[in-house]
Amino acid sequence: MFDSNFSAAQQSNYWHSMRLLNFYRLITASLLIGLYFFLGGNTWWNESNGPLYIRLAVGYLLVGIAALTFTWIKWPRFNRLLTLQTIADIVFIVVLMHAAGGIKSGLGLLLVVAIAAASLISQGRLALFYSALATIALLLEQSYQLLIDNERYSDYSHAVMLSLSCFATAWLAYSFGKRTLQSEELASQRGIDLQNLAQVNELIIQEMQDGVLVVDKDFMLRHHNTQAESLLGSNKPLWEARHLEECAPELAVPMRRWMDETGEIGPGTTKFAVEDRELRLRFMPVGNDRKQGAVIFIEDWSQMQVQAQQMKLAALGRLTGNIAHEIRNPLSAISHANELLQEEIHDDSAQHLLHIVSDNVQRLDQMVKEVLELNRRDRTLQENIVLEAFLTEFYEQFCLTEKILPVCFHLQIGTGKTSVAFDRRHLNQILWNVCRNGWHHSKKKVGSLVLSLQVSGNSRSVRLAIADDGPGVKPEDRPHLFEPFFTTESTGTGLGLYIARELCEANGANIQYVAPEQGGLFLIHLKKAPI
Repeated sequence: MFDSNFSAAQQSNYWHSMRLLNFYRLITASLLIGLYFFLGGNTWWNESNGPLYIRLAVGYLLVGIAALTFTWIKWPRFNRLLTLQTIADIVFIVVLMHAAGGIKSGLGLLLVVAIAAASLISQGRLALFYSALATIALLLEQSYQLLIDNERYSDYSHAVMLSLSCFATAWLAYSFGKRTLQSEELASQRGIDLQNLAQVNELIIQEMQDGVLVVDKDFMLRHHNTQAESLLGSNKPLWEARHLEECAPELAVPMRRWMDETGEIGPGTTKFAVEDRELRLRFMPVGNDRKQGAVIFIEDWSQMQVQAQQMKLAALGRLTGNIAHEIRNPLSAISHANELLQEEIHDDSAQHLLHIVSDNVQRLDQMVKEVLELNRRDRTLQENIVLEAFLTEFYEQFCLTEKILPVCFHLQIGTGKTSVAFDRRHLNQILWNVCRNGWHHSKKKVGSLVLSLQVSGNSRSVRLAIADDGPGVKPEDRPHLFEPFFTTESTGTGLGLYIARELCEANGANIQYVAPEQGGLFLIHLKKAPI
């Protein structure tokens, strides 16, 4: 019926325009019929064929009713129906003009209106065709008047002028229709672009880490994202109230204070606490005046501080790694020189001093090794590890190296085969650090240290538990347990648990400390390897 480029809305508009044209045709036919009865006694009608005129006027009215019916049921095709209706208009108007006394009756102006309307509805595609048909009909009618009714030859000028008017109207309608079609296409494209832009903006706002609220001058909430609800901790039904005083009353006071401020128009910031988090607000005016409303950005200031702290710790790790690498060579030289002195000097007091030097050199060397281990967390080489076999091998090696009796260190594993994706060297380092820490603080009795593998059939993760019967970690020390260089022992480096956490995160795992009723308990959560 239409070109595929036309949307459903455009097609509906075309049919609506044709219905309006049909109503115009019915009104025109009714006026022509009324004109006949109103001017029936006038001498002007003496020069016309009254019976033919009234029959044609009634026929034109019936054609208008039929055309409106076909337009309503949208049959036949739009262009075909429009062409048939326009041809009917040309034929009936020209014959009515003949019946009313020829071109001097003035009914020819109805041709100009009919052609203009049809040309506009068709967007100018058939405008010249319609005007050509009207010109041919006019010239035939005028020739008939000249041959049959002995009309004067000069009357051709009126027909020519009327024909030129039809062509001029058709050309104007064609130009206007072309421009209208281009404007519609441009408007449609702009509408699609605006829709896409709105969807992109909506997606960006919803995916932002900051909360966003748009509030007007009456404190009505016009827009917000889900992150704003999450940060403010409000209940979902409250946001349906759409008023800032009801859905987020803690924001109303700072916003009103910001709106009442004087001075340069610009963003404003403030901070306030919600539950256990500190939030920062940024107010941006939506217009040239703060009274018109604001866009409120909500930032999790506590999270930003945590991220800043993590960046500082990462920079500190890189710095200490570089320093440790530079220390290693002179430290090796000191250790070698100390061993030579121990072989040459046999004085007991000197030997005691040399042993102190040796012990501190070993301590520094251990610290250097642990610091250098921090720089290897990003170089993971994950593989599928069967935990039962790996833990058995680790248990035997750990007991042998640390000189621990098997009865003091229990290993609890099943008989299955549980696979995890992990760097083998990192997992060994994590378990070694945590188990050595647990053994150091335990009572060193039978069953003082326990390493167990806990597998849940429905979960995609497994858990390693390292428990000891020591005094546990004090409540005030627990928040700092995994911080670098934090230690409660004078001989410790404070890097063992920090390295364990960093290596866990590098492999997609996590480690946590749980305070049981007695002793200490570390839990390591690992992801199962994909099957």
